[in-house]
Amino acid sequence: MADVVEGAGRGRAGAPISTASAISARGISKSFGDLRALRDVDLDVTHGTVLGLLGPNGAGKTTLVRILTTLLLPDAGTASVAGLDVVADQNRLRERIGLAGQYAAVDENLTGIENLTMVGRLYGSRRATAKARGRELLEQFDLLDAASRPVKTYSGGMRRRLDLAAALVARPPVLFMDEPTTGLDPRSRLDLWDVIETLVSEGTTVLLTTQYLDEADRLADRIAVIDHGSVIAEGTPDELKDRVGGERLEVHLEDAAQAAAAARALGPMSDEQPVLADGLVRIGVKGRSGAIIEAVRLLDAEGVGIDDIALRRPTLDDVFLALTGHAAEDGDQP
Repeated sequence: MADVVEGAGRGRAGAPISTASAISARGISKSFGDLRALRDVDLDVTHGTVLGLLGPNGAGKTTLVRILTTLLLPDAGTASVAGLDVVADQNRLRERIGLAGQYAAVDENLTGIENLTMVGRLYGSRRATAKARGRELLEQFDLLDAASRPVKTYSGGMRRRLDLAAALVARPPVLFMDEPTTGLDPRSRLDLWDVIETLVSEGTTVLLTTQYLDEADRLADRIAVIDHGSVIAEGTPDELKDRVGGERLEVHLEDAAQAAAAARALGPMSDEQPVLADGLVRIGVKGRSGAIIEAVRLLDAEGVGIDDIALRRPTLDDVFLALTGHAAEDGDQP
């Protein structure tokens, strides 16, 4: 690790770490045996914004978070968080960040208030101060009524909110959230999204890893798409959607067995290969004007029955499929 420490402040090929960013990384690489988990990752997150790190399971998202939160040393590259080097300033940095992972890291045998008081004490607060901060957070996360209940009686959504509250005990300016809504029901996901948006409105910087495209679209100011350990695209959600280009024509067929015939019929309307799935045909169209009428004419001429047809703007699902060739939920790395 000497090379990494000595190179603090400079990244791959001498690129400087951005001191204007809450999070900045240059040339971060990490391998586990023959597996290259990260490959020369560059990243910047502006203060008071959300960066969505989007990718399938095994893409390298969690490895990057562990490096940025001082839980893992990089093999190469440099990074700073809240102005502190992740290698040279580990101890000071841990006091400036919060981390909420995929699984709630709380003691299920303690009550909600006992968990948060314990975290506050670990940060050096007096017991009364830690307990007051805990009650403040329990109220913020709508857990005050369950403050005296053992955490083992909490629902999954309640445990996840308590875990996020624990990450905020020390009022960190930078918060890392590693797939925080994995396994939550839709209502709990929406509640957690509201909490994240409130934190950001109050000035917190958030790096959010997710494989849920709707989550990234809702929360992220900017998105970095990571696949096989490399950042393959970065931009705002709208910028990434624009990369796909054009409108998307969606045709729901009366008979799924006619999908191949539908794809042949619609071929002249696009320069790309149609996507077929369970009686649904998706295809990018060259021009919006008259596209539906033309599609109906072509399909009718081929004898293909239509249940529904519509034009829509590209989504992040389209972006991810176009960039990687597979869906965001797919992952082929351990």
